[in-house]
Amino acid sequence: MLWITWRQFRAQTIVAAAALAMTALVLGLAGLHIAHQYNSSGIATCHARGDCAAAVSNFLTQVNSSLINHLPLLFGTALVAVPAIIGIFWGAPLLTRELEPGTHRLAWTQGVTRTRWLAVNLTVIGLAAMAAAGLFSLLVTWSASPIDMVNMNWLQPAVFSERAIAPVGYAAFAVALGAAAGMLVRRTVPAMAVTLAVFTAVQFAMRALRQYLIAPVHLISPITAVTSTSITLSPSGAGQMSVTGAVNMPGAWILANDTINAVGHAVNDIPIAQTGALSLQTCGTAQGNSQACLAALSKSGYRQLVTYQPASRFWAFQWYETAIFLALALALAGFCLWRIRRLS
Repeated sequence: MLWITWRQFRAQTIVAAAALAMTALVLGLAGLHIAHQYNSSGIATCHARGDCAAAVSNFLTQVNSSLINHLPLLFGTALVAVPAIIGIFWGAPLLTRELEPGTHRLAWTQGVTRTRWLAVNLTVIGLAAMAAAGLFSLLVTWSASPIDMVNMNWLQPAVFSERAIAPVGYAAFAVALGAAAGMLVRRTVPAMAVTLAVFTAVQFAMRALRQYLIAPVHLISPITAVTSTSITLSPSGAGQMSVTGAVNMPGAWILANDTINAVGHAVNDIPIAQTGALSLQTCGTAQGNSQACLAALSKSGYRQLVTYQPASRFWAFQWYETAIFLALALALAGFCLWRIRRLS
């Protein structure tokens, strides 16, 4: 049975092995080059001195000056599509290669039950897909790690799906989804299209729901600096001011940044008068960062409410998301095993 599975999917296996070998060569060279630049920039030792701004600036300048330094990020972007491609070309044809021409009637009468046939194929192909996605992710994560340590953006949605173990769960789900689509549609090309559409929809849904997997942290603090100020004045000189507080939480995933009043309600506009503490004279210069304006905001009860996910939760989110996609894969595999008994 394993030999038959290998014979059917050896072409896909050879292509995947060649792609991984090429990726390992390219990202291996790029990763070593970036690691050398990271070490020579002095970032690894600057934390003891407490002054890393110059070292970080020097490293990022070197990264942006060479195409080879961008290869881990480019391959990371490609990694988003790898599970979908696996689901399309490995999962969807798994059943349609037999169902579409009608050869399943013969294949399932050769001493192997249809349930065992499907279970072996799903297991072998699913494990191969998980291994391929895992190795690809490992190469991307390792080669991009110096850049990630500087940017500290692991939790950002655009980066999170391209690192660590999450792609393993995506690949398992994609294979099971492709098999289920083939089971229902019974045509290879339509099954591929359904797999791509559903996989993409689920990915976007998970990106929207990810922040709710763990309850976010809420931090209320005085407004000590602002990143932007917008002031609208009436003809009389009074008006409204909106303030966006500055956030200094390296690595955190900022979900919301609100200004709240003395009773804790979020406000979009803060009234300003013609003269006085909260006025155009005190808050209209330096984007509202004058000490007089910040002191007036604090005295009036305005504070900053930041809702965020700490950087320390990266691995917790990775395990949660991987477990969710593995559970979805098992559910789809169970559906396929149940459904195949009723196929004629």
